[in-house]
Amino acid sequence: MQTTRTFVYGVFLGILGIVLFSSKAVMVKLAYQYEVDTISILLLRMLFSFPFYIVIAYLYRHQNKEAVIKNKHYAWVVFFGFVGYYLASYFDFVGLTYIKASLERIILFLYPTIVLLLNRFFLKQPITKIQGGAIALTYLGIVIAFWDEVAISGNDTYIGGFFILLSAITYASYLVGSGWLIPKFGVVTFTAYAMIVSCICVFIHYSIISKVDLFSFSWEVYLLGFLIAVFATVIPSFLVSASIKMISSSNFAIVAGIGPISTIILASIFLNEVLTLLQLFGALVVIIGILLVSLKKPKTKE
Repeated sequence: MQTTRTFVYGVFLGILGIVLFSSKAVMVKLAYQYEVDTISILLLRMLFSFPFYIVIAYLYRHQNKEAVIKNKHYAWVVFFGFVGYYLASYFDFVGLTYIKASLERIILFLYPTIVLLLNRFFLKQPITKIQGGAIALTYLGIVIAFWDEVAISGNDTYIGGFFILLSAITYASYLVGSGWLIPKFGVVTFTAYAMIVSCICVFIHYSIISKVDLFSFSWEVYLLGFLIAVFATVIPSFLVSASIKMISSSNFAIVAGIGPISTIILASIFLNEVLTLLQLFGALVVIIGILLVSLKKPKTKE
């Protein structure tokens, strides 16, 4: 059946997008081995991404002609681009200077539970008992993996974990707050606009605080910056959008469970990172918790 083929294709695109997204942390850690600072590698990511999003924004500028878009809506796009892609990315890149790529992905994977909590406190959306138990389970898994890493790597793990958690919180805030804007602009256009805002924020940040010569890095740093921009940012962002359109956001949330697993595997291959059995158990607990949060009861047909 065509529906089955579409679903399978959507799952494949989702898995590919998640694996490519997961590669970002590994490539950032590889770049840090060449003594590049956080804002410089973030700048390279945005510099290489910027032309793609400019072209995409132009091509899709009339995607949603019937929507009434006011100046205040563009102001909110600027705000959410600042929070969701600039701040979240910056906190993530800073955190990666302190902790393993695999642990970063485990902590970052908390964002669906943070979305639930933000919806509960600000939008008064109820949390079911199953969701509440799942949230508790995910944080238990984080505690297990995190404290074992503290015992191994020392207090820097606290700093790294704090910044990655900030990244998860800011990204979750973006997801909660921008939901009403996406139907007005269309998902592709909104993503492109938000990323353009994020790029400009990084350009301003770099111009104010950085004294590093952008042309002083080794060729490996520029290559990694390009790969992060294209294969861990631009391409997966649209693969994920296509996947969600084909299989629904609920099914995609289940597919996204492969994220921490793929990061652990990639970090093991390219960074020689090894998680302890206790950390692997913690990661498994987190994944199970997120799946429970994401699962929705299927609607039965008469």
